[in-house]
Amino acid sequence: MEAVFSRWPNVIVQFEDFQSKWAFRLLQRYRKTYRMFNDDVQKGTAGVAIAGLLGAVRAQGRPMIDFPKQKIVVAGAGSAGIGVVNAASRTMARMLGNNEVAFESARSQFWIVDAHGLITEERVDIDPDARPFARRKSELTHQGLNEGASLIEVVKKVKPDVILGLSAVGGLFSKEVLEALKDSSSSRPAIFAMSNPTKNAECTPEEAFSIIGEKVVFSSGSPFDDVDLGDGKIGHSNQGNNMYLFPGIGLGTLLSGARIVSDGMLQAAAERLASYMKEEEVLQGIIYPPTSRIRDITKEVAAAVVREAVAEDLAEGYRDMDARELARLSEEETVDYVKNNMWNPVYPTVVYKKD
Repeated sequence: MEAVFSRWPNVIVQFEDFQSKWAFRLLQRYRKTYRMFNDDVQKGTAGVAIAGLLGAVRAQGRPMIDFPKQKIVVAGAGSAGIGVVNAASRTMARMLGNNEVAFESARSQFWIVDAHGLITEERVDIDPDARPFARRKSELTHQGLNEGASLIEVVKKVKPDVILGLSAVGGLFSKEVLEALKDSSSSRPAIFAMSNPTKNAECTPEEAFSIIGEKVVFSSGSPFDDVDLGDGKIGHSNQGNNMYLFPGIGLGTLLSGARIVSDGMLQAAAERLASYMKEEEVLQGIIYPPTSRIRDITKEVAAAVVREAVAEDLAEGYRDMDARELARLSEEETVDYVKNNMWNPVYPTVVYKKD
């Protein structure tokens, strides 16, 4: 990293597909020194998942600030799964005051299930990255659960608002699991079957809507068609694709001249994506925009990142726009600043003519 930044001091470095044991270790080692990020555990999968989770709260007719009240069962404890849980818990904690009590409360909203079942403090050789989310023995007695409880047991007992799949196990959200989710404490439960490729998706939208009904909010990592529910009703299949966030976060980091990519910048990006959809769209279960709007959402995300970098005093400016000038920009002016610095992928026709 030192060699890269010595040669290209303004570069932004992306880490991709690192094993879990390396992903978090290297992230913690470099993130406060260099402009870098890990797409799996921070900026891409995690950020888009958080935006979707916040969108699911809106789909329940509730404000995003109610996110810390959501009970979330997570299937998968690899780098992507733990990355999403870490990022989501930090988002909850920031909404609750960003202190130790807030972090403790946020962590209590997650139940993580891996190949060996529910992760608790009784687990032998527990992964250090999963340890903060291990369920306590005192909680297990109250909930009627135990170490290694199966996914279906956890869903039945917890009655979660959300089940989040990052397991890479196709069909993991079986008919029994989906039937159990019908008893969710939420009036509109959400399913995030985020594993790729399609064959690894934890369930399909057809399975989700046919078993749970039209009220479920469905999102996946792979593309699926919407589902015809009959009587003119559509079950919307949302794809939580990294493309909604990483161009905007990269652009916002560049245009702000931010020294690092902070958690606050990532959260600002996710919240802007979550709030981008209109109320009537969200209430229909549409939590991500169509790809036809990708340039507009990238512009909005980048502007949110710039403003957060300024707010955290991380911005150093870009080219002729120094940090003080960035700080004076209104929200609308920041969007215009981003728009004016976006590359337009149009190739003009050049014809050579002889005199």
